Amino acid sequence: MPEPALRDRFAITLRSLLPDEAVPATAPDPYRYADDLLVRWAEPQRRYHTTDHLTAVLDRVDTLAEYADDPALVRLAAWFHDAVYRPDRSENEERSARLAERALAEAGLSAEGTAEVARLVRLTAGHATAPGDRNGAVLCDADLAVLASEPGAYAAYTTAVREEYGFVPAPDFRAGRAAVLEQLLALPDLFRTPYGVREWEARARANMASELRGLTI
Repeated sequence: MPEPALRDRFAITLRSLLPDEAVPATAPDPYRYADDLLVRWAEPQRRYHTTDHLTAVLDRVDTLAEYADDPALVRLAAWFHDAVYRPDRSENEERSARLAERALAEAGLSAEGTAEVARLVRLTAGHATAPGDRNGAVLCDADLAVLASEPGAYAAYTTAVREEYGFVPAPDFRAGRAAVLEQLLALPDLFRTPYGVREWEARARANMASELRGLTI
């Protein structure tokens, strides 16, 4: 999707959450925030966590919107969930959540809405949602749906992930990636929404099991 359309998606989502009296007279221009985020998503260290990934997650949130309590807040969380991304650091989700807290408060989003977006961003560090967390289930399912890609797309995903971690020696990467896959496969359910369970669960597990066999041979 061209960037202008992505910019519009952000602006429409943010404006839908602002009080009527704040739009458009007193609210900051939402495109300013969209542009900052798109610059971040286009940083050169990214191979998988790019605007293509952002677009895919937004599209999946749209697919799953009926399962969320606040779909617009989930969409904002998708925009921020990897806004800060350095593959050599472990605090990306926390830093992304703090960015959301600063930017969305400045943009005029309510304190409650801002806190919910930041909470959702932090959830993507481990994709562990509590029972009844409908917003969290939608965001996490949308983020993990890449695991259920068709074989060619899944291979492209794993290649891009490896490129992001090109600074890690091959044996260390294989061990670390295998540990991630084993952790995910050990979960009783990868997906929490009915759609995710029905459409993505089996294929995601098959893809990960196949990748894991390749890493441990």
